Amino acid sequence: MARTAPLSTAAWSNWAGNQRSTATAILRPRTVADVTEAVRSAVADGARVRPVGSGHSFTPVARTDDRRIELTDLDTTVRIDRERRLVTVPAGMPLHRLNALLAQNGLAMPNLGDIDAQTIAGAISTGTHGTGAAYGCLSTFVEALTLVTGTGEVLRCSADEHPDVFAAARVSLGALGVLTEVTLRCVDAFTLRAHERPAPLTEVMADLPALLARHDHVEFYWFPYTDRVQVKTNDRVPADDRPLPRWRGWLDDELLSNTVFGGACRLGRAVPALAPTISAVSARALTERTYTGRSDAVFCTPRRVRFVEMEYGLPRAALPEALAALRRIVDGLPFKVLFPVEVRFTAPDDIWLSHGYGRESAYLAVHQYVGMPYEPYFRAFERVATALDGRPHWGKLHWQTAAELAETYPRFKDFQTLRTHLDPHRVLTTPHLTHLLGP
Repeated sequence: MARTAPLSTAAWSNWAGNQRSTATAILRPRTVADVTEAVRSAVADGARVRPVGSGHSFTPVARTDDRRIELTDLDTTVRIDRERRLVTVPAGMPLHRLNALLAQNGLAMPNLGDIDAQTIAGAISTGTHGTGAAYGCLSTFVEALTLVTGTGEVLRCSADEHPDVFAAARVSLGALGVLTEVTLRCVDAFTLRAHERPAPLTEVMADLPALLARHDHVEFYWFPYTDRVQVKTNDRVPADDRPLPRWRGWLDDELLSNTVFGGACRLGRAVPALAPTISAVSARALTERTYTGRSDAVFCTPRRVRFVEMEYGLPRAALPEALAALRRIVDGLPFKVLFPVEVRFTAPDDIWLSHGYGRESAYLAVHQYVGMPYEPYFRAFERVATALDGRPHWGKLHWQTAAELAETYPRFKDFQTLRTHLDPHRVLTTPHLTHLLGP
């Protein structure tokens, strides 16, 4: 039987603090049958239910003013097929717990983003991705999934079972059903060699095709008001023979990247005229370093400085034009930007609402420190990205509508049709989903 939390816990906010809501009830199912009961009860009562993960999306995608489902108590059985490298886990498991579980069994995710606090369901439902020209988003590693549809039906989906649902549900924004279990295709545990270095932006852009070809994973951060970037490459190596000294990890990842950077952002918010100087100092403060480590420890880094974010996936060839336009936008804003711009890369995939559907992508992520103005900045970049056939990250701020999104996703109408079939009563919808996907 699902537990119902006290109404005193009904208030909810996301990690960034820019999305808040209050539920009429919080359901914490223990079994898949409990999830089925919750959905069917909502249908019978004319209510709506919304699954919620860790709150690491910046959009209203997890907001509900009706019934909220939290999957932290859902206890589906963990199954590990070491020989086939398949791992089946509860959909509400956080990525950091998944990474620890895999490491204990000599396995790893092939790729990860830089945050590991999201639940598996939340990460795949919004198209969370890392970087690597040969790697798609995390959803491409899903071998099978189980979801409870908007009618209370339990569907086990894979490339062989309900293949259309599988093609859509791996990135679905929670609009097709409540994910309860996910089977992931993993790889043998591996070590990464990370190399981080400052460089001129023009040099990196000129060398970008070769850079992507030489390395397994490439990303860089451009510091506004400068021509400087911080480049990070990760490559698989046979031995962990150059671990980062504990003091250096603390200095770079805790003191400089969180404590000092957080203080600099607070100063920039109080005295905006200092932002260009802060950006220039930040660009110089992160020096070159090379180290090795367990893959997930290298992929994921602590993020304690709060921000809001927009990210667009673009056809890779459009990156130079988009980045040049973004630099002009930043220079022309009536306020200052305190956060660097992140650039990453992914391979094509065949998931209907994946940002990488059918094309090689470059991702541009723009951020702003909490409490600073951001909407004119984000909207200006959105106009540039949209003109270049960009697709907004489902977990990051944007203002796209269903009509606009239908123009850039070839299978958008197929998704809408499938949604009507799986959730005819719209028991899983929210005003935000109606805005994105239509009524």
